[in-house]
Amino acid sequence: MSSFIIEGGHKLSGAIHPQGAKNEALEVISAVLLTEEEVVISNIPEILDVRNLILVLEGMGVKVRRLEKGKFSFKADSVDRNYIVSEEFVRKCSYLRGSVMVVGPLLARFGMAYFPKPGGDKIGRRRVDTHIQGMLNLGAAIEYDDSLRAFRLSVPEGGHLKGRYMLLDEASVTGTANILMAASLAEGETTIYNAACEPYVQQLCRLLCTMGADISGIGSNLLRIRGVRTLHGATHTILPDMIEIGSFIGMAALTQSSITIKDVSYQNLGVIPDCFRRLGVNLEQRGDDIYVPAQEHYQIESFLDGSIMTIADAPWPGLTPDLLSVMLVVATQCKGSVLIHQKMFESRLFFTDKLIDMGAQIILCDPHRAVVIGHDHKFRLRAGKMLSPDIRAGIALLIAAMSAKGTSTISNVEQIDRGYEDIDIRLNALGARIHRED
Repeated sequence: MSSFIIEGGHKLSGAIHPQGAKNEALEVISAVLLTEEEVVISNIPEILDVRNLILVLEGMGVKVRRLEKGKFSFKADSVDRNYIVSEEFVRKCSYLRGSVMVVGPLLARFGMAYFPKPGGDKIGRRRVDTHIQGMLNLGAAIEYDDSLRAFRLSVPEGGHLKGRYMLLDEASVTGTANILMAASLAEGETTIYNAACEPYVQQLCRLLCTMGADISGIGSNLLRIRGVRTLHGATHTILPDMIEIGSFIGMAALTQSSITIKDVSYQNLGVIPDCFRRLGVNLEQRGDDIYVPAQEHYQIESFLDGSIMTIADAPWPGLTPDLLSVMLVVATQCKGSVLIHQKMFESRLFFTDKLIDMGAQIILCDPHRAVVIGHDHKFRLRAGKMLSPDIRAGIALLIAAMSAKGTSTISNVEQIDRGYEDIDIRLNALGARIHRED
């Protein structure tokens, strides 16, 4: 288990480029399974979760070539059909949350796929009903394999998935992506209402269309997919990671630093900049860059009627839940109070006990809501020893440690590595003092 040793209190300065979007990468890399032809993807973040998914594809027999940093070629022309139904394959998939994304492509192209209970962050119940119901809607049959502890989805022998209308029970990003990929090779037209419309899903749609799919309604919650017989090769570039961009904004604010975040694809950030402005962070858009100036004070806004500001997650174009942990830790040093409402995951706020130990004023109301009373930088957080419980809490604790008085230790930083590429090296280039111990 690796650790970060963080010497707090150092200002950041300079410019930093965000990595490619992790969530998009997991989707578009899985989509290469839909064709025998070569698919080239650029701006891939070489983080733990993405590397593990690529290893899963290589285990299936997908030919993978690293053309340069962040640019890979994939060719799924010789997938081992015996391996994708093996105990080893199902076991490996069960450890990796992103592996759920291969189910739709495998089912559509090869007529069968196993769906193990996925791994990933321990942030509460993360149901997969939307994925499975979507496959059943397309005509797949299901049975539970006790020996593999996984669902077996299959298409009737000699048959095909068939398009139909479906209203999703939740606007699941990964569920929508999985159904999209399966429907692209299904017979007839599939309509997905209450579809997720995050930029990740839009980018997947654009890749599939480049591969020959017929999809309309991109960017809305009503998607229509007219199935085609085959898909072909394509090239694709992944967007910059909006979660990492938000994390950098948070780091600058909590350490009262001035930094520039380069090439952020500003039009795809949605309400993220405005949510930080509600905390008093006066960031500026400069072309496609974001400039975060150093400030003495960060004043949390109130609602127009004078009531306490609430920042809550919501499906796109609302605020992504992955940034609430960062916004919570930023609020600990703002002036004023804010209610952080994490609606989607019931365990994501439990890391606040570590911030309370560091001196933050936080009232954890229940598993979904926390009230933060900011110190207005009049009282610095204390250094401490912490363990990273998941990716987003881990980066929030790292931000807190960077601003704290003294030297902090964060263990289990493999969780942070799952979502942030070489984060210690990149932040040290801005002036942070982070040492990795293996």
